Amino acid sequence: MRVLITGAGGMLGRALTEHCIAQNDEVFAHGRNTLDITDTEAVRATFELERPDAVINCAAWTDVDGCERDSVRAFEVNSRAVENLAANSRRARAVFVTISTDYVFDGNKDGFYTQRDDPVPASVYGASKLEGERRAAVASARTVVVRTGWVFGVGGRNFLSTVVERARHGKRLKAITDAFGTPTYADDLARRLRELAQLDLPGIYHVVNSGRGVSYAEFVYAALKASGLDRVEIESVSMKELHRPAERPRNSRLRCLLSEAIGLSALPDWEHALSAFVARTLR
Repeated sequence: MRVLITGAGGMLGRALTEHCIAQNDEVFAHGRNTLDITDTEAVRATFELERPDAVINCAAWTDVDGCERDSVRAFEVNSRAVENLAANSRRARAVFVTISTDYVFDGNKDGFYTQRDDPVPASVYGASKLEGERRAAVASARTVVVRTGWVFGVGGRNFLSTVVERARHGKRLKAITDAFGTPTYADDLARRLRELAQLDLPGIYHVVNSGRGVSYAEFVYAALKASGLDRVEIESVSMKELHRPAERPRNSRLRCLLSEAIGLSALPDWEHALSAFVARTLR
């Protein structure tokens, strides 16, 4: 399979590139230094040159507070550029897979969010990602939208790696007790993205690791325990106490209604995935 990957310089993009290469795919991996997804002409030329069978878009502006301050850039990167990638995928006769977010939901539901729930974003970031979902589906009938959240992994700046790094340096930590989600290991997500590209079944999928939902604080405690750092002092805080510009969902736990129906097994439990991540980082 000829796979074009955007956002390949990020944590997920790197995990996906490694996985696709291991599967003997012909991989065209582009970070921001080789392909600006907002550059319409550069995108067109890249597609014409590389002629992919599958396009997996891992590029996005994920700075939630930054998006709140600059909505123009947020929609340019997370919506219009995604639409253009989908349109070029259609012209190339390639399946288009794009990453979306649990932040398309407002967080007011108590249980897990599924595809039956109407997305109601509470932030510019969430709104821009939802608009990207919709534009992509219109631009190409072969669009696969993958909503995920709380992604952690090797080689990237993410919530979990930051916490573990600070703990190892003896720094005081804060952990939010009233926000809940479903952690997702980048390596597991990467494998599922390629599977969905191969299946070529358009739709919206929720892809997260298995297990019950967890709060940020519980996730921090589990990560530190697995890392042998459970004696580090942690200050419990609420979301309101942090006074961040953008609103975050109180609950953004995800569950998929489609994966098992099309023969895809559940991803490993997030606690098992966390152990795998910690073991890899301690090598």
